[in-house]
Amino acid sequence: MSSPHRSPAPVALGPLVLIALVVGAVAAAFAYTAGWLSPQRVTPDKVVDAFAPPGGPALGHRRNHVKGICFTGVFEANGAGSSLSEAPMFQPGQYPVIGRFNLATSDIKAPDATVRVRGMGLQIAAPGGQLWRMAMIDPPFFPVSTPQALYGLVKASGSKDPDAMKTFAGAHPELGHFGAWAQSAPWTGSYAEEPYNSLNSFVFTSATGAASVVRWSLLPAAPPVAVPPDELAKRAPDFLEQEITERIKSGPLRWTLVIHVAEAGDPTSDPSQAWPQNRRAIDVGTLTVQNIDPEVNGPCRDINYDPTVLPRGMGTSDDPFPAARSSAYRRSYDLRTAEAADYPHTAAGATP
Repeated sequence: MSSPHRSPAPVALGPLVLIALVVGAVAAAFAYTAGWLSPQRVTPDKVVDAFAPPGGPALGHRRNHVKGICFTGVFEANGAGSSLSEAPMFQPGQYPVIGRFNLATSDIKAPDATVRVRGMGLQIAAPGGQLWRMAMIDPPFFPVSTPQALYGLVKASGSKDPDAMKTFAGAHPELGHFGAWAQSAPWTGSYAEEPYNSLNSFVFTSATGAASVVRWSLLPAAPPVAVPPDELAKRAPDFLEQEITERIKSGPLRWTLVIHVAEAGDPTSDPSQAWPQNRRAIDVGTLTVQNIDPEVNGPCRDINYDPTVLPRGMGTSDDPFPAARSSAYRRSYDLRTAEAADYPHTAAGATP
C-alpha cells in the first residue's frame, strides 16, 4: 500500500483507456440499483443505455458479459472444504454443475481478441435443492475499491474532458495496478487456460460455528500458452467458443477450486487489493467440464449467476460489491426475459 505521505505515481494514459473499455459498461447499473445517485437517481432506461453498445443492446441477451457459451459437468469435493463451511457441496462426492464461459463486454459483435477480461459463471447444485452460484473473472484484483468509485470511473471514461481519466486515476491510485495487469499479463487462446477468481469476499461458517472470511480461485489444469494479441486478432471473431468446443472433444477440462482464507487486517471489503501470497489456501475439490453447448437453448441460458445465491454455511461479508452485482444481474435478467421473443432460437450456423 502506498504511503499516505507520498503522491500517487502517475499512470500512463494507455492503461486508462483499456480500463475504461473493460469496466465502463457495468458501473451505471451498480449506481442505479444501489441508489447512489439519489435524489437524481438514474432510471432503468438510462441503465440500459449505459450498458448498450452504439448500435443498441442485443435484445433477449444479458446486458453485460453478453458473449458466452454453456458447459455442464461435475464438482468433485474432496471433503477439505467442510472444515470451513457446512455447505453440502463440500461433503465428499460429486455435484452437478452448469456454467458459462463469457467475455466482459456488452457488445455481442465484439471480436474475442478485443476483450481483455474473461469470466466464468458457475452453479453447483446439492441434494435438496441448495445452490451455490458464483461469477468470476480472470484478473487477480478489481480496478477500483468501491462501487461508488466504479461509477466515477464510468463517468470519467465517458467524459469529453481529455483529462478526466487522468484526474480520476490520480484520486484512485489502485486503478494503476489494474492497468498494469491489463497491459502486461499474457493473453491465452482458450477459456480452458484461464484462472477464474471470485475477487469478492464471503463468510464461510463451519458446522461448529467457526467463521472465516474467504475468497476463491479456480486454477486450470491446462497450462497457459501465451499468444500475442496481434496473433489473436487474426483469428475468427468467436475463436474462444470455437476453440473450447473443439478442445472438449479430446477429453474433459479441469480446474482446482482453492479457497483463500483471510487473516486479521486483510482488506475484506476491497476487491482491488490482493491478499498476501502466504495466506492459507485449501484445495477443496475439482471442477470437471464434460460438455460444451451453445448458449442458444443451452442449459446456462436462463441462469442468473447472482453471487448472493448461496447455500447454508456461506454468506456475504462487508464487501459491498456482491449486493450491487445481485441487483444489476436481476435487472438484466428481467429485461432479457421480457425480450425472449427477440432471442435467437438456433445457434449461429445451425439448421433451424
